Amino acid sequence: MTYKFSDRVPKTDNDPVGDILKAAADPKVTSFAGGLPAPELFPVKQVQAAADKVLQEKGAAALQYSSAQGVPELRNVILKRLEVEGIHTTADNVMIATGSQQSIDLTAKMFLDEGSAVIVEDPTYLTAVDVFRSYGAHFVGVDMDEDGMKMDSLEEALKNNPDTRLIYTVPTFQNPTGRTMTLERRKKLVELADKYDVMVLEDNPYGAIRWEGENLPSLKSLDKTGHVIYMGTMSKIFAPGLRIGWVVAEPKLLKKYTMLKQSADLHTDSFSQYVCAQYFTDNDINDHIKKITALYHKREQLMMDAIDKYFPKGVSHSNPQGGMFLWVTVPGVKSSQQLFDAAMKRNVAVVPGDPFYGNESEPGTFRMNYSNTPEDGIVDGVKQLAAALDEVMSEPATK
Repeated sequence: MTYKFSDRVPKTDNDPVGDILKAAADPKVTSFAGGLPAPELFPVKQVQAAADKVLQEKGAAALQYSSAQGVPELRNVILKRLEVEGIHTTADNVMIATGSQQSIDLTAKMFLDEGSAVIVEDPTYLTAVDVFRSYGAHFVGVDMDEDGMKMDSLEEALKNNPDTRLIYTVPTFQNPTGRTMTLERRKKLVELADKYDVMVLEDNPYGAIRWEGENLPSLKSLDKTGHVIYMGTMSKIFAPGLRIGWVVAEPKLLKKYTMLKQSADLHTDSFSQYVCAQYFTDNDINDHIKKITALYHKREQLMMDAIDKYFPKGVSHSNPQGGMFLWVTVPGVKSSQQLFDAAMKRNVAVVPGDPFYGNESEPGTFRMNYSNTPEDGIVDGVKQLAAALDEVMSEPATK
């Protein structure tokens, strides 16, 4: 049989990211690869109690079809989370999505045609790259430093690409680097979006997990012209398996989102929405976030201390103030895959830098995650990774 696939279907069955994560799932492997929350902190008993209460009190509604925009109870919960980000809006401007991945996909579907320019941080979230690529996007990467996306480079990109449809950014504890955009640059980005009349998709999955520095206002809170679309998720502060995300946009845009979502999946799982809303009603999510933050800070500090002690001289890394990731650059190495292969020989998994770039990647880079690895495995894993780096840095790069 001959399958006549659309242009959006990948041309090959190669799935390097999937292969990496599959290898990382091997119990013999110390995995610094996936961006998974610590499962021991999932509030299983509290969720069970919330689910029981939902079935007892709202069972028929929870098991029925519901609105594409999302159940009102959960949208009102989201409003309280948005207040923390300085976003003052109404439930009418909030739509519940099936995880943040759907928010990205619906945004791409709304704004991108074949060849449309998308400006992204270099590097950026790898599955956002996959989504934008599936819609035929032309990527324009903007350089970063420890203070996030460089605004002079962003304006140059906007001048050189007048057809730009979207700027995608993770301004707080960015994936993959862990960097945070400064307040000055946030203000400038919003100013540039207005000046060049370009939409911004602000992705904020990690912002609540901060252990150092001051909270910074979201781009959406600084936006006075409606150019910023904000998206969030329950995956990092609550439970990723429930697949609860949200989009905040102006009413005209939100209407388009709900229409596109209806054609995708009708609505996000009703039961999950009600359970999530009930959990927030009965429990203090801020107390739960404090527990997550304390554990991740402990693991991050353990990893950073081990890196500074054991990694070869010249290897650099980012210094996150929160979130789940840090970014490592190894000098003189021409292949990020070579780093991954050397690490896997020692049963340590990282994510090589290549998938995080829309265009040409920076060799010798990789992402490390500290949230999902128990403390007793972090130091030994870093030691093994240091040995792998020594090996690669002392040998000629392979193709």
